[in-house]
Amino acid sequence: MSMVASRPHSRMNAVVKFVLMGVSGCGKSSVGAALAARLSAVYIDGDDLHPPQNIARMQAGIPLGDEDRWAWLDAVGTRLAGGQGVTIIGCSALKRAYRDRIREKACGSVRFIHLAGSHAVIARRVAERPGHFMPASLLDSQFAALEPPGADEQAVTVDIDQPLDSLVAAIVSAIGEE
Repeated sequence: MSMVASRPHSRMNAVVKFVLMGVSGCGKSSVGAALAARLSAVYIDGDDLHPPQNIARMQAGIPLGDEDRWAWLDAVGTRLAGGQGVTIIGCSALKRAYRDRIREKACGSVRFIHLAGSHAVIARRVAERPGHFMPASLLDSQFAALEPPGADEQAVTVDIDQPLDSLVAAIVSAIGEE
């Protein structure tokens, strides 16, 4: 499982839960690791929580349906619920219903950070990403399913078409963690 941890967060004993969300290839893993290092948090790659049958479907080029995602979303929420200090999970969380399910299972406040980018930018990134189980052919289905967070969700949306350090700085500023 991909996890990053460093010194304790400056807010003593605070439990803070973040989900980096967006379509495949938006940078959840790389941004998550960098953000975790910046916030002295734990990063968990949500891809590691997928049941084997979900990974097999995606490797075969078959998009996941809602029924395929519920157990995975429950696992994401459960990991957030058990987190100590600041926990960040990368999870597509494409639909409002998915985010609501994560919130329910996380047993507390969850902040979603939407890593947004154009289809062209993300398609280029997916094409340059070696060895990931999610093929580029499924990108269109991800964009079709995407429901950007509504104003009532108190989410943060950031444009990914910038250098990683600038992107992390923009997130930190938007969430008010430093």
